[in-house]
Amino acid sequence: MPNGDGIQSMQEKAYFHLLRRMLSGELSAGTPLSEAALANEMGISRTPLREAIRRLAGEGFLRQIPNRGAMVVEFAKRDIVELYELREALEVYAVRKAAEHKLRSADLEYLERSLREVLMLRDELLSTGEFGLTSEQMQRFVQIDLGFHSTLVRAAANRRILKAMADTRVLLNVFAMRRKGHGADLLGEIHRYHGDILKAVIQKDPAEAARLMGEHIRLSQRERLLEYDEWEREVVLRQAASGLSAVVNWGQQPDTCETER
Repeated sequence: MPNGDGIQSMQEKAYFHLLRRMLSGELSAGTPLSEAALANEMGISRTPLREAIRRLAGEGFLRQIPNRGAMVVEFAKRDIVELYELREALEVYAVRKAAEHKLRSADLEYLERSLREVLMLRDELLSTGEFGLTSEQMQRFVQIDLGFHSTLVRAAANRRILKAMADTRVLLNVFAMRRKGHGADLLGEIHRYHGDILKAVIQKDPAEAARLMGEHIRLSQRERLLEYDEWEREVVLRQAASGLSAVVNWGQQPDTCETER
């Protein structure tokens, strides 16, 4: 029987396993969780898994439904607005603080590498002639983008802001995996903003770094809201098509009363 430390370790394992799967899009918004399947997949008992699920529910990532288990949160438009408002408040403050100090050489190297990786993704896309990134490429982009922003927040030397920002980004990325892959133009724009923000931080210009970060996040918010509206229209159209199909199929059923006569 595992001791207390062992149980705690398995809870952490389950917690981060579920977070990674939500961030990657494997567990998208509205997905119900199967405790039996997840426990088997991770090679742990259901007890630490349930603790991890309760923790994630408390942090807003999962929704627990009586007698039905847990599912990944579904978003309303207002949720996206509020999460982006929180993200802007946190990251604009953090990048201002980061620009007041000299970046560590390891952080600067990582940030510059992430800029190159965004361009590499754009070049991959242009070489294929496709209009948008594939699901796998979008997962790579999300990791690159999250790493860039997290490194700047960490440079502000405020662990509480980093934790709140990470939670906010995970929630937004749960919704983000519904969206279509970024196109070459958008990747170019993101690269430009990231480059300009990094330049302002290196030059120790807090006001410019904060201005650019706020503008970058607000543009991202507008894109997400447009994507949400498009997704909502698609849901309505699918529901309408399903209803029409049901009516047509019902009308084609044989008249059983007439047949019996």
